[in-house]
Amino acid sequence: MSEEEVKALVFDIGSFSVRAGFAGDDCPTVDFPTSVGAVLDREDGSTPPKYYIDPNIHDVCQENIEAITPLKDAMIDDWESFQAILDHTYKRLTEFKTRLHPVLMSEPAWNTREKRERLTELMFEHYNIPSFYLCKSAVLRAFANGRLTALVLDSGATHTTATPVLDGRVLTQGIVKSPLAGDFITLQCRKLLQEMNVDLIPPYMIASKEAVPEGEPAIWRRNEELPNVTQSWHDQMCSSLIHDFKKSVLQVSSTAYHENVAAHMPTVHYTFPNGYNRKFGVERLRIVEGLFNTSSVKDVPDDIELGVSEIVLKSVELCDSKISSKLYGNIIVAGGNSLLQGFTDRLTKDLSNKTKNIKLKLITNELAVERRRLSSWSGGSTLALMGTHLPNWISKKDYEEEGKHCVERICP
Repeated sequence: MSEEEVKALVFDIGSFSVRAGFAGDDCPTVDFPTSVGAVLDREDGSTPPKYYIDPNIHDVCQENIEAITPLKDAMIDDWESFQAILDHTYKRLTEFKTRLHPVLMSEPAWNTREKRERLTELMFEHYNIPSFYLCKSAVLRAFANGRLTALVLDSGATHTTATPVLDGRVLTQGIVKSPLAGDFITLQCRKLLQEMNVDLIPPYMIASKEAVPEGEPAIWRRNEELPNVTQSWHDQMCSSLIHDFKKSVLQVSSTAYHENVAAHMPTVHYTFPNGYNRKFGVERLRIVEGLFNTSSVKDVPDDIELGVSEIVLKSVELCDSKISSKLYGNIIVAGGNSLLQGFTDRLTKDLSNKTKNIKLKLITNELAVERRRLSSWSGGSTLALMGTHLPNWISKKDYEEEGKHCVERICP
């Protein structure tokens, strides 16, 4: 048996993408969207869904395919589609030689006992793996940055979360979550474009287009040979369009947003798939201001009061004061929203203004975007390489003797 055959596998399945590969590697072998395509039985429900899992499933227009995401609040919600993702990943990595490879899998810090036990049962009973370890994503991100103690600020698709980690373990009492994250920004972008009368026309709908002057209505011809696409698939295409708009246009203001100041910031030119193009100025800063200042957004619920910097402060406040300096000195910034231009600079300024005489250190690498996006997987890759022979993995024997409940004891 070669060395590669006995390597542990590392699965990092997030709300936006699936990353998986072999322990010890620098980057995952597979990296594809978590959202999958599914053909559902629309009659009596007796026929199992047929899943299509491929990066191109969202680029090629196909009939009657629903876009399904197996996770809700970063936890497994649809077990059938989740298992389809695992099957697809195993086929890509090992041709289903599942019994040979230990598995380390990431999980959110707020995962429930029921879901953890069900996942443990699935991995041992269905995939017959030799050993298993379930590790909190925040711990893996800290480990990837060479820390055992840190405060991990993760602003992803569904939530912005601050998670304190002490000596490699999550302090659950200090976890602070806010729904103001990537999906919130997407919603704000949709509203802005509606107010500007900008139609969201995904590329699949366009047969041809003409170049038009800036700000002029688009001239395009609809594809008349479109298959019968589902609403969920169409919405997924629109979300992909907005995702590109966010990456290309948005910027976080270096200080609290003021329209007079924002008006002097450089504009960014953006062209939509149907050819409509224009420059964006104050809007590109105003949209993301709600992440830092909730009072700037009209439709934020009253019970959501914490911006990004307040989330950090609240998390530290909920922990023992003896470790406050350690947490403030090791703030790891992660998640897709942290890649927005100006995010880290704004967070640093806000925290500095609110924590006088406290030494702050934000750990991030502006030049290594992929490393930050993949930090949870990278931490798992290193940890799994070191830990496959350590006693804190769930062995096959542990599972046979204690059943699925052993996960709570071995993987706290």
